[in-house]
Amino acid sequence: MSDQTPTPTFHVCAKAGSDTNAGTAEAPFKTVEHALTLSPTAEVMEMSEEGEFKKISSKTRSRVLKNIEKQEKQRQADELRAKQLQERLEASKLVQIERPSADETTYIKIRDVCEEKPVPEGIVLIKGWVHRIRIQSKKLMFVVVRDGTGLMQCVLNDQLCETYDALTLTRESTVEVYGTLNQVPKGKTSPNGFELKAVFFKIISAAPGGKDSADNIFNDDANPEVLLDQRHMVLRDQGPSDIMRFRAFVLNAFRTHYNDNNYCEVTPPLMVQTQVEGGSTLFKFDYYGQDAYLTQSSQLYLETVLPSLGDVYCIAQSFRAEKSRTRRHLSEYTHVEAECSFISFEDLLNRVEKLVCDVSNHIWNHPVAGKILREVNPSFTPPEAPFLRMSYIEGIEWLNEHGQLKPDGTPYVFGDDIPEAPERYMTDSINRPILFHSFPAEVKSFYMPRREEDNRLTESVDLLMPGVGEIVGGSMRIWDLEELMKGYEREGIDPTPYYWFTDQRRYGSCPHGGYGLGLERFLTWMLGLHHVRDVCLYPRFTGRCRP
Repeated sequence: MSDQTPTPTFHVCAKAGSDTNAGTAEAPFKTVEHALTLSPTAEVMEMSEEGEFKKISSKTRSRVLKNIEKQEKQRQADELRAKQLQERLEASKLVQIERPSADETTYIKIRDVCEEKPVPEGIVLIKGWVHRIRIQSKKLMFVVVRDGTGLMQCVLNDQLCETYDALTLTRESTVEVYGTLNQVPKGKTSPNGFELKAVFFKIISAAPGGKDSADNIFNDDANPEVLLDQRHMVLRDQGPSDIMRFRAFVLNAFRTHYNDNNYCEVTPPLMVQTQVEGGSTLFKFDYYGQDAYLTQSSQLYLETVLPSLGDVYCIAQSFRAEKSRTRRHLSEYTHVEAECSFISFEDLLNRVEKLVCDVSNHIWNHPVAGKILREVNPSFTPPEAPFLRMSYIEGIEWLNEHGQLKPDGTPYVFGDDIPEAPERYMTDSINRPILFHSFPAEVKSFYMPRREEDNRLTESVDLLMPGVGEIVGGSMRIWDLEELMKGYEREGIDPTPYYWFTDQRRYGSCPHGGYGLGLERFLTWMLGLHHVRDVCLYPRFTGRCRP
């Protein structure tokens, strides 16, 4: 009688099986890998697409066995590393390194370390978050620390690498590092050309390791929705944080332009009871029992202070309840708006042009913002005045001449609202800023006045930029009371809630105009990015209101 154990037969079904089953035809395993792990010589029958158990091929068996062997080697290596780490952790309890005294230490921000400034002497202290870790050997490791102002490479060697904090260090832990500053030797690199040779190192707050580590939250190939869910962590990366810093510089550049040109900044309300750009895109909410809305634009409020403050501007949030999920639409965006009194339509066009040129040149010449701009979008050059000026009628002719037809295959005619796609085609083909002006009254807002030379057209303008399309919308404003009342009537708007706006035409009216610039579109244009969401701290759009 033979003592040889018979070769087992296992059944596998990826759809209905479970690796906790018995591996029979009635209770199959889920994976071939589990079956061959139990017995490398087992006969494995796998459920086919036809619904029958069939013997796996020798090629499949060989591939799975190799994978099992690889995983086993990895498991043994992990166990060895874990054992060695545990031994080192036990030994680290005996390592005692003295913290430098406060008297001999200078606390600095990383931004203060650069070739343009004297290098602080003696021992310096930096505090921040662990951006990267590179372990060179048991006695040498490099830790890049981020403090919100820059990145610093810290070098830990010898006993410092044997401390408990060094052995348990994880990415995104907050740390304090004491050491001496040195320029990086020739042939070596670091984020700012310097490195901190550490003499003392301590974890202030440890971030999780293992499966919960920052490295496992997302990767560069993650689904966009995952990246949006983890936006609070994405913003810690160098690219997104540079864009947010760039955004701050651009906001400052807008304010510099307005201050230099004697505008007064105001802060209008965001909760309103009137519409500006049509009722279909209003976010409605209950305001102590009354209907109210999130503002679409602060324009009407800016107009009310022209008599008291002169030219005014605001940088505030605006809200549009559009169901669009295009790469240039948001439900909440930052609106740069200005209103100017006693100007002509030509003045308005010149002011829009000057604004964009001034801000672009300011950023281009800024030592920090300019560097970010050239790194993110090397092909950018500041636009030069004058911009191309094209009327709506000329735009219709251009589209028809270049084969851009309506969805039904017919050419565009006067009165058609030009959709985004053909407008973008025209802008990108011409490839320069376009002041696209003089739209028909039927496709524009109730407050826009008619042109004297053609009563069908309004004194209105959109600034179109290559790669993005419209970034500015503006117009002169109706300043005649009777004409404004006709505008209300034409649009079916009850003028009663607008009494405060109408009063601007009763009590000393004057020719005036203004515009609104979408900051996110402006940034997308400057940085050459694909999507406006990339320049938002936390983008809001259809279906997305978190985190």
